[in-house]
Amino acid sequence: MNEPVDADRDRTAVQAALAEVERRIDAACERAGRDRAGVAVLPVTKTVPPERIAWAIEAGYRTLAENRVQDAAAKAEALADQGVSWHLIGHLQRNKVKQALGFVTCIETLDRENLVERLADQLAARGESREVLMQVNTSGAASQFGVMPEAAAELATVIAKRPELEWKGLMTIGRFSEDPEDTRDCFRTLRRLRDDLQERSGQALPVLSMGMSGDLEVAVEEGATLVRVGSAVFGARG
Repeated sequence: MNEPVDADRDRTAVQAALAEVERRIDAACERAGRDRAGVAVLPVTKTVPPERIAWAIEAGYRTLAENRVQDAAAKAEALADQGVSWHLIGHLQRNKVKQALGFVTCIETLDRENLVERLADQLAARGESREVLMQVNTSGAASQFGVMPEAAAELATVIAKRPELEWKGLMTIGRFSEDPEDTRDCFRTLRRLRDDLQERSGQALPVLSMGMSGDLEVAVEEGATLVRVGSAVFGARG
């Protein structure tokens, strides 16, 4: 008997959390003198069941993000009638590329040449293309994936040669810290690297995917166009 009440309460909580994230971004844009329309929220659904994801979709968020291919595949199937698109934001293994291409619209984690080639070859065989971002390890942490900044130009050349890859920009994960200010240099490094790669290649790279629940304000102040938010929307992961 309590399930409808609980569902209504959960819907309200998720949608209120999304509104609070939007408010935080509004404030950061105002401080930075940025156009608010230039920053999008990407809800991250890691560990979140489809019935809770539906509350975000209902609120108008139709581009979602997942970390693991197998989890994303199941959720994409469960929500297939909702008209949503999916970004893959976790480390992609080469043997998962074929499965990912069945539903993912953007892969944010290109970070090595053999993955670029496998992805592009699979797309060529399908007669398709996909949006991609290059993941850069701006923190220097050994625990984080991503090409190192000094090697990014070389990888960019490999990506740019493959017409199957619609290269839109860069992605990074900030330094893990309780103080959001500790991540500022990571985000600034990504923005400067993007600017340098644009100048070298003559190609527009409009997307900077950076910032998460705890440091999104700093990311927006440093130029983020796509903010990946999970726990601030759906609560702490179990």
